[in-house]
Amino acid sequence: MIELSIEFAGIRSINPFWLASGPPTNSAAQLNAAFEAGFGGAVWKTIGTAVENVSNRYSSYKKWDRILGLNNLELISDRPLELNLKEIQEIKKRWPDRAVIVSIMEEYDREKWEELVKKVEASGADGIELNFGCPHGMPERGTGSKIGQDPILCREVTSWVKRVTRLPLIVKLTPNVTDITQTAKAAIEGGATALSLINTIQSISGVDLDTFEVLPSIGGKSSYGGYSGEAIKPIALSLTAKVASMEMVQEKQVPISAMGGISTWRDSVEFLLLGASSVQLCSAVMLNGFRIIEDLLSGLKHWMEAKGFSSIADFRGKSLSHIVPFHQLEPTFKQIAQIDPQKCIHCFLCYIVCRDAAHHCIDLTDGKALYPVIPSSGKHEWMFPKVRPEDCVGCSLCQHVCPVDSCIEMITMEAQKLELRPGIQMKSWEAIGKRATGEVLYGCSD
Repeated sequence: MIELSIEFAGIRSINPFWLASGPPTNSAAQLNAAFEAGFGGAVWKTIGTAVENVSNRYSSYKKWDRILGLNNLELISDRPLELNLKEIQEIKKRWPDRAVIVSIMEEYDREKWEELVKKVEASGADGIELNFGCPHGMPERGTGSKIGQDPILCREVTSWVKRVTRLPLIVKLTPNVTDITQTAKAAIEGGATALSLINTIQSISGVDLDTFEVLPSIGGKSSYGGYSGEAIKPIALSLTAKVASMEMVQEKQVPISAMGGISTWRDSVEFLLLGASSVQLCSAVMLNGFRIIEDLLSGLKHWMEAKGFSSIADFRGKSLSHIVPFHQLEPTFKQIAQIDPQKCIHCFLCYIVCRDAAHHCIDLTDGKALYPVIPSSGKHEWMFPKVRPEDCVGCSLCQHVCPVDSCIEMITMEAQKLELRPGIQMKSWEAIGKRATGEVLYGCSD
């Protein structure tokens, strides 16, 4: 049996997939639809001091018409506070088995924070998330990333809230800092029950080359926004791992709810493997709708079954031990590139990037002299890229630019004999890292 339910800081959830605070969690109607689709929890769009949002609010970063990231200038909820609180209460009553967290934000005023917290607690919410990450609009009011970038303020405001609530307290961290572990430490010292990260990254997504306006344009003007979406995933993974690896986090068993670029079940598993207990999505839902949960649940279940895991706890944090300081990496480990001529489509990208941006260890050679049978493939059917193993440093750039799956593989030099196509083989290496002995035929694998 595959069990996807989790317990996060004492909060039960039927699965680890939550909606992050944002446009998809702005109303009871949206959460009803999300929970009906299968999401295990949601963080209500941040509520607090009244704001006035602008129009328009979004711009995107695209490659070949595919959106890689969203830049937003949207502030916290502009709906009446009492309406939000009323709908939160209704949602929790209707969905008692789902995690309902409320994100809050206030100005640097203790009484305002305490008053807002008491109202949220009365709504029946399962937990509170302190939004210390918003990078635009709110910092000018002394809140958002203004607090999240200052460990002293982060610790202080967290302690204010902790004193007046019994609910689990999640602090949402900003990535717009030099060292996120410092603010994570401050939040825990202030009384945080859990942490969530990352919030959006301050950004400008583009400039209109005809009008010279910065996007999104609001009457010809713009501002620095918050960047989210697939493109920020590597940054989010790195910061999640850093926080999860903290001695304080591990000793106190502080759970982490991770977000940032998650759009598939594979993305989710990566964050769970790096120490997250739950994962949150926003941009992926904004671009695809709540139906995305079907693939998330199905993919996670099938992966767990294939790996022999029965619960999230079985593999949570399993990849953290593979991260070490750079000086602990093994300098004698060596791989070289190996190109399969039967899969090669003669685009020569490997040759070009190795020549122009790497280590000049790929040549173009006459394939007829090497291989008895060469498939016809156009104008340069007789030319093949060939790796010189004695010069290859194993950077793997060629493998990453190759458009054909498994055409280029990185082969560990520890192997004494690399079997290639029938009748062709590489001779043994004298020792790891040394030059090859004898004649070597390159670029062929089977």
